Amino acid sequence: MTTATAPDKAELRSWLPGFLALGAIWGSSFLFIKIGVRELHPVYVTLGRVAAGALTLLVVLAVLRDRLPRDPRLWLHLAVVAAIGVALPFTLFGYGEQLGVASMLAGIWNATTPLVVLPMAVLVFGTERMTARSATGMVLGFVGVLVVLGVWQGVGGAQFTGQLLCFGAAACYGVAIPYQKRFIAAGRESGVALSAAQLLLATAQLAIVAPLVAGAPPAPTRLSADVVASVLALGALGTGLAFVINLRNIRLAGASTASTVTYLIPVFAVLIGVTALDERLTWHQPVGAVIVLAGVAVSQGLLGRRRRALAPPEPAAAPTVGHVARR
Repeated sequence: MTTATAPDKAELRSWLPGFLALGAIWGSSFLFIKIGVRELHPVYVTLGRVAAGALTLLVVLAVLRDRLPRDPRLWLHLAVVAAIGVALPFTLFGYGEQLGVASMLAGIWNATTPLVVLPMAVLVFGTERMTARSATGMVLGFVGVLVVLGVWQGVGGAQFTGQLLCFGAAACYGVAIPYQKRFIAAGRESGVALSAAQLLLATAQLAIVAPLVAGAPPAPTRLSADVVASVLALGALGTGLAFVINLRNIRLAGASTASTVTYLIPVFAVLIGVTALDERLTWHQPVGAVIVLAGVAVSQGLLGRRRRALAPPEPAAAPTVGHVARR
């Protein structure tokens, strides 16, 4: 690949529509969860979501003529990620919103995921290295978490418990991401195949757990059209199609740029929550969200990268093979 065709040189208009669409899809997921838990137990909302997502990705696999992984050891690792990175966090967000957490506040908690990824990657999986910059970003981000919680007002109550569950969901992602990087990402299987396998495993896990936790599911005919549509949208759009869009964004804009959709998700979650559900935030929640996102930006080196981009160019030097390759 030459520098002329590298993903980070893609024109803005080639990836920006997909980037915005992904932020809107994932930002709206918290609205669909809020609607779904009105009539369904959170575990059944998650089961319907992952089943619909698995079906969507199986269709994509068929269209691409791809296939599911064959390695039994890989399937064991995928089963772990399916539990801690799919079934558990999806369900915790459902419990949190059922306990009164606004959909837009759940979207804000989702943005704390990178703050958990870093210490897990450094201390547990050894896939990252702690630096002064990343440590500063982590501290700043967790100050933002305390501001979102409004700890000076005292703690307790169902709504506070719901917020902790949403933070727990983000923490699950924080464990699953470095685990996947350590044990799964090095394989040759496609991202669609790996994700389809994870969703199939999560569906099987939830099909066993859901009746034990929540009893028999309600008959589909007893559910409102809004609830059924929300669960299907969570699966087909938020869990199936969104992954395909994300892969395209990574190819066109690069992984670093594509990952900044983290900043867009809470924005869409707030806008959708206000317009569709007439939700209201207290002053400290959006302030805390800004602090959290600033901490994420610092820990990921985005602010420093911006300053370097604005710095004056270095004096020109005689080009060498290595110099040309780095540019």
